[in-house]
Amino acid sequence: MTAPALPGKNPARASAAAPLEQRRFLRSTAGLATGICTVTALAAVSLFVGVGDLSLSSLLSGDPTTHMLFWVSQLPRTLSIILAGMALSVAGLIMQLMARNKFVEPSTVGTVESAQLGILAVTVLLPGASMFLKMSTASVFAAAGTALFLLVLRRIPLRSTLIVPLVGIMLGGVISAVTTFFAYRTDLLQTLNSWMVGDFSGVLRGRYELLWIVGALTVIGYLAADRFTVAGMGADFTTNLGLNYNRVMALGLVIVSLISAVVVVSVGSIPFLGLIVPNLVSLMIGDNVRRAVPWVAVFGAGFVLLCDIIGRTIRYPYEIPVGVVVSAVGSVIFLYLLLRKRGSHA
Repeated sequence: MTAPALPGKNPARASAAAPLEQRRFLRSTAGLATGICTVTALAAVSLFVGVGDLSLSSLLSGDPTTHMLFWVSQLPRTLSIILAGMALSVAGLIMQLMARNKFVEPSTVGTVESAQLGILAVTVLLPGASMFLKMSTASVFAAAGTALFLLVLRRIPLRSTLIVPLVGIMLGGVISAVTTFFAYRTDLLQTLNSWMVGDFSGVLRGRYELLWIVGALTVIGYLAADRFTVAGMGADFTTNLGLNYNRVMALGLVIVSLISAVVVVSVGSIPFLGLIVPNLVSLMIGDNVRRAVPWVAVFGAGFVLLCDIIGRTIRYPYEIPVGVVVSAVGSVIFLYLLLRKRGSHA
């Protein structure tokens, strides 16, 4: 005996939609697996790129100098690139959900600039501070800067989506100007520059381990993806679904601030990464946040790996900081996204 069809439902259409959804899932899974394989291949290339005399044959031969170079420098550098790329991309996605705007990320809303101000403050007040204390202080300043940005957004009329990133860039410019002024007065401009441009050349074993924190935060961001999606629809909608809007926003604020602070303290600022990666992933697979987070993490890691390899080879044996390469490529993609958005509304 067959079950009666539900009113308003088309059994034929439902049965046809199921295989279609299954095919989409399989294509998405296959694409993600391909992305992971690509990142693995880029990581393998990254391990053997550089001015050091490091090759697979010398590594397998058991040469002590090669082993030391591999374990002390090359492997930590590659791991730090992957962790930073994943975390900053996911932080950008969370920031876009919190601000309800596709054109924001930590480096365009004052978060990174606030973290730099926090590091400068602790460096001036406590010159011998540990990396953990610098990270903690930078996190507090980054959270305060991000909260200030979100507060400003609530106070101004948003007639265009482009106003939001412009407000964030202006706020970041003001904070950066204050930081630069105090760095100049305290003769720390050169030190400040090391936090303003992302560079993995100084990463060594014992100086990158804080980045494992951002790896854990990336996992937390994935687990809370559905909550951030709901919170991105507004306070009233979130409350009607039984979620505490302020708690979700506070969780997002903590994740974004900690990721920004740890990356700035460890390797410096990498701008545009959290903006372009989520947008490109959205163009490829849509706006399903739960499905997009693994794509964003993999794409972000691969993008930074590729930019770092380019920076190490384009002027070999000299090296261009990865922050410069990402900025150059990211600014072009950012302009494309802006023009594309404007064209779609024309």
